[in-house]
Amino acid sequence: MMHTRVCEILGIKYPILQGGMAWVATAELAAAVSRAGGLGIIGAGNAPGEVVEKEIVKVMELTGRPFGVNVMLLSPFVDQVMEVIIRHGVKVVTTGAGNPGKYIDELKDSGAKVIPVVPSVALARRMQSMGADALIAEGTEAGGHVGEVTTMCLIPQIADAVDIPVIAAGGIADGRGLVAGLALGAEGVQMGTRFVCSKECTVHQSYKDALLKAGDRDAVISGRSTGHPVRCLKNKLTRDFEKLERAGTPAEELERLGVGKLREAVVEGNTKTGSVMTGQIAGLINDIKPVDAIIKGIIYEAVDVLKNTGKVLGR
Repeated sequence: MMHTRVCEILGIKYPILQGGMAWVATAELAAAVSRAGGLGIIGAGNAPGEVVEKEIVKVMELTGRPFGVNVMLLSPFVDQVMEVIIRHGVKVVTTGAGNPGKYIDELKDSGAKVIPVVPSVALARRMQSMGADALIAEGTEAGGHVGEVTTMCLIPQIADAVDIPVIAAGGIADGRGLVAGLALGAEGVQMGTRFVCSKECTVHQSYKDALLKAGDRDAVISGRSTGHPVRCLKNKLTRDFEKLERAGTPAEELERLGVGKLREAVVEGNTKTGSVMTGQIAGLINDIKPVDAIIKGIIYEAVDVLKNTGKVLGR
């Protein structure tokens, strides 16, 4: 059960992808995940092409294993980033915050597998019709920009609606989550928050400490009135957002409040007024391990869960 179509398509050992988190998913983290048998992903975010190119080159120096780049389609540098990806022959491209349709043919012609992140059945069907190789179905439990449907409800509906492989994301951090994703019809999982708390992740230690201290109700959503809701740990920034939204503050002013806040948290370690993006699963994470140990632990736990499930069912 651990070797799925996702493994075949991406050339990886385990059906585990690392989320392409802006400012967080650097070459160091991506390379570590790929070396451990998963698929490491560079988070392009709003970075210009030359910055993403440096990360791509660095990953290639660190590992010969497959890796990907996540492209945020709302970035003003998206065309530059796509050009860099194609020129360097990156084999996997995941996309978010938009429709990658205009780039799919060119990416596939370059040999890349295209895997959009989708929050709904309608978009999943559309992406399949446009030639996507697989889909990342992301539930609202995820960190960062989120949709409204939970992972438990979203995955089986999308898996039933399309023929291409589905990768479950949102609220997954251990072997139990991997098995649950497979049981819901996915053929792999994507995790972000769990990999933030890894030794190879280069985020500020204060960011990691904040996740380790988080409880089950500490990851909240703000910015719904802007049309681009974001899940992060509650702090002064989220309280300010909540206060302004209740007052009916225009979306433009709210968006200005959030500018640069992710970098403040990730790079500078400002977890008080920075944006500490994280999934709801943060309350489950209580240690920092090497990526290799995280992935092996997930696989071992998943196998144990399957064995125990078989015993419960009398098999």
